Amino acid sequence: MTAAKGSAERTPSAARSPFVYRPTASPEEAARWEPRRILITNVRSIAGRAYPRLIGLRREPSWILFEILLPFLTTSAFVFVYRALQSPPEYIGFVVLGGAMTAFWMNVMWMMAAQLYWEKDQGNLERYFTAPMSMMAILLGMAIGGLLMSTFRAGIVLLVGTIVYGVVFSVDQWFLLLGVFVLFLTALYGLGMMLATLFVLWGREAWHLTQIMAEPVYFVSGLNFPVARLGLFGAAALGTIPLAVGLDAIRQLAFAGSTNTGSFISPEGEALLLVAMTIVFIGLARYLLRIIERLARQDGKLITRTS
Repeated sequence: MTAAKGSAERTPSAARSPFVYRPTASPEEAARWEPRRILITNVRSIAGRAYPRLIGLRREPSWILFEILLPFLTTSAFVFVYRALQSPPEYIGFVVLGGAMTAFWMNVMWMMAAQLYWEKDQGNLERYFTAPMSMMAILLGMAIGGLLMSTFRAGIVLLVGTIVYGVVFSVDQWFLLLGVFVLFLTALYGLGMMLATLFVLWGREAWHLTQIMAEPVYFVSGLNFPVARLGLFGAAALGTIPLAVGLDAIRQLAFAGSTNTGSFISPEGEALLLVAMTIVFIGLARYLLRIIERLARQDGKLITRTS
């Protein structure tokens, strides 16, 4: 009688699964998570994916040379060209701002868009799909970690360029400038999330697309000159590429009163355009993520390493 009672008392403890925080009557009940637990798990996923990028700032100091000093040489070359041509002083500021914004585009293309494809190639992507967390949380963690790295790089380029080349900014609307910058980042990283899912679906072509989209985007976005100088191509870039829209709006606000920006749209209009881009890109990213999750979990077509 006593042994039976002891066995009954140990049953709930023995039935406790190591993967849940409470005893469950069935696997179906264990799979039903409370909203609080889902939120905590996704927050931990964000922190876990951001951590490697943040700790890399301290553990790999050589990246400062390759990611900051070498790209800054291109910026310096355009500065000397504009000085030789005796261009307006604002053009030197345009180049410095363009060099700073390059950091965010490179992070989106190499640290976000192609990241899931690299994880798939290394055999790690299946862990993401089998783990009880949202893929949006994983990509958001990548974005936050990469954003801090890119902000550090962009800040150094902007500071050094301002001091060395004597760039003088004239800002009248600081709140609008900050708002445009935040919208620019959200739209840009929303595009990165969408490209990450597309690159997984396209497979090996992701590497070639990353290479192809670098220099042409720099050109049509007006990285080193006002995008309006491209005419129809510049207008098309303002309608499709967040880098072109954000950079053009920041230039207009950073050099208030300058007649050399020559933009098609006012900063307020470009801010609304960035809001629309954010909604479209994040919505498409969420839709595509659902597709690749279905393909991975139901069909098993995405978690096999390609040769």
